[in-house]
Amino acid sequence: MMVASARGTHDPEQVLSEAGDFLASDPVAHNVILTLLHARRAHPEPGRYWIVDVEGRTGGVVFQSPLHWSATVTPMSNDAASAAVEAIVEDGVRLPGLTGEAATAASFAGSWTERARVAARPVRGQRIYEVGRVIAPNPTGGRLRAATEADRSLLVAWLQEFQIEIDETIGDAVAAVDRRLPAGQLWIWDDGTPAAFAGLSEAVAGVVRIGPVYTPPDRRGHGFASALVATVSSAALAEGHRCILYTDLDNPTSNSIYRATGYRAVSEALKYEFGEPG
Repeated sequence: MMVASARGTHDPEQVLSEAGDFLASDPVAHNVILTLLHARRAHPEPGRYWIVDVEGRTGGVVFQSPLHWSATVTPMSNDAASAAVEAIVEDGVRLPGLTGEAATAASFAGSWTERARVAARPVRGQRIYEVGRVIAPNPTGGRLRAATEADRSLLVAWLQEFQIEIDETIGDAVAAVDRRLPAGQLWIWDDGTPAAFAGLSEAVAGVVRIGPVYTPPDRRGHGFASALVATVSSAALAEGHRCILYTDLDNPTSNSIYRATGYRAVSEALKYEFGEPG
């Protein structure tokens, strides 16, 4: 058995300083946590973070911010997951759930049920995709353009609709748009009027992530989302970035669209929900 331990902090800068090399060693698998840590450094928000050490080297990171969200975990060994669970429980933290690479998430959830004495159930499967060469979709009308302040109200409404559709509140839609819009991270496919939108994260360790992607119901079936994702992906690759995205495994349409655009599966992730003690 490997010797593993974990320590907590509320400082994202400390995590980047102490575990930055580990996170950058696999920027695709660690992209969500890397992106969020950089966002928390630029726009402070309360959070909890745990760094896992295995045999004297960083072997994993656990991220929880905002404090009522589920945790996000990097891929890590079973021993590392157990050490993380032990540290979190000892810190008196009760996680509502977690998301991570499928095997790690299952191992973490198993340890959590034993140590925290609560139930755990998987609630969502995701697949991580990366594109190396974009396959142009069938021609469709419209063009890509950067979202502007004039689109703000529409983007807020669309993001709220997206959250309802996937049955998951992923943060305040207004705050998200107000943060990402001036940063140039929101893009629209315009077919005379806006037809779809997508987010594109800031490049971190050479990787960008597309998401969310949303087309309102009355504009679906015309290839707008495919054209949007293909064009944004091509631009990201042309700038020298690796380009990834996440999809829900319960949405066969999006998975088939992205594969037809040239995206290939990298790994699977699972989200678990944890019950209350007792």
